[in-house]
Amino acid sequence: MARPIKDTPILRGKDAERFVKRMMCADERKETAEKRARRVAAYETIKKMMVD
Repeated sequence: MARPIKDTPILRGKDAERFVKRMMCADERKETAEKRARRVAAYETIKKMMVD
């Protein structure tokens, strides 16, 4: 039988800031403007879900 999947840890403090900065930095990513817009929209959707 399969083992249960553990919860994903929540990022806080400097780790959270670093994650958001990396997600928003388009210079380091080689992606089209359309892909970036979809990624940012998905991020904003998840962020809204976490606040409620």
